[in-house]
Amino acid sequence: MNSANIKEWQQQIARYGSEQAFSELFRHFYDRLLRFSLQYVQSREAAEEIVSDVFVKIWNRREALEAVNNLEVYLFIAVRNRSLNYLEQYSALRITPLTDNGIAQLTNPIDPERTMEWKEVLFKMDQEVDRLPDQCRKVFKLIKEEGFKYKEVAAILNISPRTVETQLFRAMRRLNEAIGPYLQELMMKR
Repeated sequence: MNSANIKEWQQQIARYGSEQAFSELFRHFYDRLLRFSLQYVQSREAAEEIVSDVFVKIWNRREALEAVNNLEVYLFIAVRNRSLNYLEQYSALRITPLTDNGIAQLTNPIDPERTMEWKEVLFKMDQEVDRLPDQCRKVFKLIKEEGFKYKEVAAILNISPRTVETQLFRAMRRLNEAIGPYLQELMMKR
């Protein structure tokens, strides 16, 4: 399946509300998106719900779909974000055993101070990624956040795999320079 087919489905869905094109799009991406979500949530049931929710959102906002430049990347980003939201919302909650009064409690075992520190690290990382040169940032996000391979990124951005490798190396070096000292400081506190 090539990008022309995907673009055609995208247009059919956006312009005419084509259920057949939507079904083709769904079948084409569902398994890949499911496997991608599973890397985050570790639960098939949750991953299936996440991917289905993304497709429902696509259908509900189908008129805006034509404005999306690269639908494949858009879908992977949407699934990643939905998976991370799921983890944030559900994975930290635990049911503690019954107390003396016979009541089970829902608790969050995560240390709030440590959680804040890591949120701060992630915030700084996002800021640094946003400061990367345009092509460098795109390469970094597609490989590190979306899980694409070098050759896939080269095809998406229409550049050579060697350029992808060079841009990723530059991004990693700059991020290490910017975030590395902060991370070392955090580790020394522990």
